[in-house]
Amino acid sequence: MEFQLGIGTRKGLFLARSEDRENWELSEPKFPMEAVRAVALTPAKVYAAAVNEHFGPTIATSGDFGETWAEPDHAPVAFPADTETALEGIWQIVLAGDVVYAGVEPSALFRSEDGGETFELVRGLWDHEHRPHWTPGGGGQMIHTILPHPTDPRRITVAMSTGGVYRTEDGGKSWTASNRGISAGFLPDEEPEFGQCVHKVAMHPARPERFFLQNHGGVYRSDDDAKTWKSIAGGLPNDFGFAMVVHPSKPDTVYNFPLVADVLRFPPEGRCRVYRSEDAGETWTGLGNGLPDKGFYAGVLRDGMCVDARDGIYFGTRSGEVWASPDGGDSWHQVAAHLPDVLCVRAQVV
Repeated sequence: MEFQLGIGTRKGLFLARSEDRENWELSEPKFPMEAVRAVALTPAKVYAAAVNEHFGPTIATSGDFGETWAEPDHAPVAFPADTETALEGIWQIVLAGDVVYAGVEPSALFRSEDGGETFELVRGLWDHEHRPHWTPGGGGQMIHTILPHPTDPRRITVAMSTGGVYRTEDGGKSWTASNRGISAGFLPDEEPEFGQCVHKVAMHPARPERFFLQNHGGVYRSDDDAKTWKSIAGGLPNDFGFAMVVHPSKPDTVYNFPLVADVLRFPPEGRCRVYRSEDAGETWTGLGNGLPDKGFYAGVLRDGMCVDARDGIYFGTRSGEVWASPDGGDSWHQVAAHLPDVLCVRAQVV
């Protein structure tokens, strides 16, 4: 058994492998002149979404865990000419069976049925009447969350900053805003139909009607298939942050990395802590065994935290550190340090 990590940074992709999740072998950087904003790992292929400031965004793939890479001659993800829109970046790659989804900036969803060689714009979302009113958040305007239903391919949940949560039940032909209960304190109407600055949404495939959400101010849970949301921020030291993930085998266990709002974006009191709830957000516990206890002023971005299938939790920081826990967060070991700003981390067990 081997544990593998894909670490996307502001300057390149790093791949790591370990047999015990305490001792890691870290690769040299791949794509060192490019920001790697999204990574997807499968036992057969690594997907890396990189953006070069001169050549633009692309998706490269590797069939040998990064030893060699393939990149299409054409741009695999591109807006059709009639949209008069240029692709600014690819922020999410998600596989659902034989379909590969890409969430991009400006906010749009693409799908591929040929393994990521070519992608087609999901017109139902692009043509939504709300789209002209979606606006960029501090990090841009992108689809950063894609959650396909585990058994019904017609049902997909996406989220964007800003815009909020949208859902389809007909394979992408039509979409409905699903933000009831989520605050937008920066707007005149603090609970609008859409326009929320959602930072990340997580769902466990064993309970697809339940969602956990980190908002730009507010941590929420939905128990009714995203129809309504309620706050679960009580017990957290702060309700601001970016990352939100669910334990790989325990649907009631969720992880969050709180930050001090709004402009500081430091961990509270300079202590590096992952917060875990084992009762679906009703109570929270700070986890720091092995993590820096003081003087820590780096944040974790929305895709900077992930899980593997064997109780493993991982996160990467804006100061270039990557941490791993082999026991659900009870203890932590450093995977890497002094990397560029970590944008995303993905894990798998092979």
